[in-house]
Amino acid sequence: MSHDDETTYAERQRRRAALSPGAEAGVTEEMIHAVVHGFYGRIRQDALLGPIFNGVIGDNWDHHLAKMCDFWSSVLLMSGRYDGRPMPAHVKIDLGRGAGLDDRHFDHWLAMFRATVRELCPPAAAALFEDRAQRIAASLLQGVRFARGEMPDWLGPVRSEAPAQ
Repeated sequence: MSHDDETTYAERQRRRAALSPGAEAGVTEEMIHAVVHGFYGRIRQDALLGPIFNGVIGDNWDHHLAKMCDFWSSVLLMSGRYDGRPMPAHVKIDLGRGAGLDDRHFDHWLAMFRATVRELCPPAAAALFEDRAQRIAASLLQGVRFARGEMPDWLGPVRSEAPAQ
């Protein structure tokens, strides 16, 4: 992709931000910061999710929060700041006895996220955050299940041999 020499990186970023899904909904970097910090403040205190997050993140909360702000900025404002691979991080979470994350964890995460954005954002911004969070959670849950060898129902039964002709 070629950019003419007159267009600076900052100008291209401003154009991308103006076209982003968050722009129309009124999402700002300040709003993203408030949502991320408010949400993970709740998570850290939560009986179900707190021990998981605290166990994985340990003393690196400042780094994690900055990374999550970059993530949501990239998702909603098209900032391009996020550089990471969330799937491997979620797949490797081991809750003991071979158990990993499941529907219960993702459903609870979504409920807490919805409550946070509804409290902190105007309705259009909250709806956008919720929509993207729902899609992300569904994708991560499918990836976790797939990594465990669980096949989605829509794939049908797994066969070890080709069907007879």
